[in-house]
Amino acid sequence: MYPFTFTKAADMREALSAGWRGGRYIAGGTTLVDLMRETVERPGSLVDISTLPLREVTVTERGGLRIGALVRMAEAAAHPKVRVLHPVVSEALELSASAQLRNMATIGGNIMQRTRCTYFRDVTAACNKREPGSGCAALHGYNRSHAILGTSDHCVATHPSDVAVAFAALEATVHVLGQDGERRIAFADFLLRPGSTPNREQALYKGELITAVEIPALPRPLKSGYLKVRDRQSYEFALTSAAVALHIRGGVIREAKVAAGGVGTVPWKLPVVERHLIGERPSDRLWAEAAEHAADGARPLTHNGFKAELLKRTVERQLRTVGGAK
Repeated sequence: MYPFTFTKAADMREALSAGWRGGRYIAGGTTLVDLMRETVERPGSLVDISTLPLREVTVTERGGLRIGALVRMAEAAAHPKVRVLHPVVSEALELSASAQLRNMATIGGNIMQRTRCTYFRDVTAACNKREPGSGCAALHGYNRSHAILGTSDHCVATHPSDVAVAFAALEATVHVLGQDGERRIAFADFLLRPGSTPNREQALYKGELITAVEIPALPRPLKSGYLKVRDRQSYEFALTSAAVALHIRGGVIREAKVAAGGVGTVPWKLPVVERHLIGERPSDRLWAEAAEHAADGARPLTHNGFKAELLKRTVERQLRTVGGAK
């Protein structure tokens, strides 16, 4: 390790002031501490925000669900409102990390976590995320676990969060607070594709702090669920995943929300798949036809070409699980 200062914020104002001066926010610390140990990140100042009042799960006046940024992953997964209103969120959380990590990690920290790309975490390797302009070793290295959607010549790393895929599917909003007040950022705009600046990963201004993630009110009944395909059944990141939510009324799909994980540089919304579903009656044929579009626009690398077909099958299976068939 190396020298750094540590401050425990007594209130929101104190936290924002320290963040504005360049301090890095820390709560559960399950990712940042590891990156500091590996010298991938070297913040000069840490600001402990773990005691701030951001640990509530509430239903909004309009019927949405607001999850505080400091709610632990395990708490959110087990919360009755989350489990009843949005099983896709609780399932995504339960399939993440390990029980010990879920007891420590927060919702805000989870969606902010950095990539698990081995080249990013190896300080001797070229990585534009870690050191802009140094290159991307994964492009021509071993890239089996890397992205096939949303990539650029500067970065092909996947975003590792499972619950972020569920939030993307449900079109959530991220609430942030900064020196200039509160902002709301659509989840689709919160996590940034790499483009030519892969080191910039979120649409946050200097010193801003995530306060909550809000899922909008959606029509009922709403069935939802999360499927994660990985090399082993526990404590492993996704090769592919699918978050699906369907509103079916009168035997017809009235609304569809679908997103994929493990394949994109950000959680990947699948609007073409959604459009193929809306207005149709559930059937095995419909699930298969819609899922064929899950990998549209994919750019496989040397070692991850299998992900395109695996993604289609993952989406098809989860559509069938959530929507049933006749």
